[in-house]
Amino acid sequence: MELWRELVVGFAGLWAGTINTIVGSGSLVTFPVLVALGYAPVNSIISNAMGLVAGGFSGAWGYRREARSVPKTMLKLLPASLLGGILGAFLLLHLPESVFGYVAPVLIAIAVLLVIFQPRLARWVRERQAGEPLRPEHADEQKLPLLVYVLVFLIGVYGGYFTAAQGILLMAVLGIFFHGSLQQSNAIKVILSLVVNLVAAASYLLFAFDRINWPVVALIAVGSLIGGFIGAKVGRKLSPLLLRGFIVVLGIVALVNMIAKLVN
Repeated sequence: MELWRELVVGFAGLWAGTINTIVGSGSLVTFPVLVALGYAPVNSIISNAMGLVAGGFSGAWGYRREARSVPKTMLKLLPASLLGGILGAFLLLHLPESVFGYVAPVLIAIAVLLVIFQPRLARWVRERQAGEPLRPEHADEQKLPLLVYVLVFLIGVYGGYFTAAQGILLMAVLGIFFHGSLQQSNAIKVILSLVVNLVAAASYLLFAFDRINWPVVALIAVGSLIGGFIGAKVGRKLSPLLLRGFIVVLGIVALVNMIAKLVN
């Protein structure tokens, strides 16, 4: 790789690790960058997911205090994310690459829309929770409805197949059904997303080793590892508008790029 390409990929990993910890959708930074640099879409998803595992660990470490306050909820939801991630990775590796070429633009469009409407969704969640007593110290005793497990499983499938914006989807589900604090929901989101990425990464190592671009994985891993710490420590001070704007622009670029390839 040329130096400028390495710097671009490394910075994309740093940015993705930061925003993954804060709101999710970091893959909408790294995936478009990799595709724009000429990497095959499926190979980009594989290398990207493996690299972002490091950022997931640093983000989870940053939210360890909040995670320790909801261990029962975490353990109840982990199997759903685990099984969903396995199925999603299986679909990515076994469906024809042409299928991904058609599905990816739709998923990118959905992810971009989620990023755009995330503030409105967050506002709705806060308004809904305002009428209910938020007791973070008792949140772990809550009995979650079956629908939550189904939705977390489906988000895991989505994350194992595409990875982008699964954090936003998880925050939406937790905001509606989980009556803890937003910080507790964020901690759960970070760890469940990490589990999905870990499962996907293990699947790629076992069944798609030849499709992994290790220099890209290393650059994204280093960048996202640092970004995860930044997101947990100081990321909340960054302008949400700037973060979302950057993600939306990159997502639209990726969308136009992939549609152009389909048309041609």
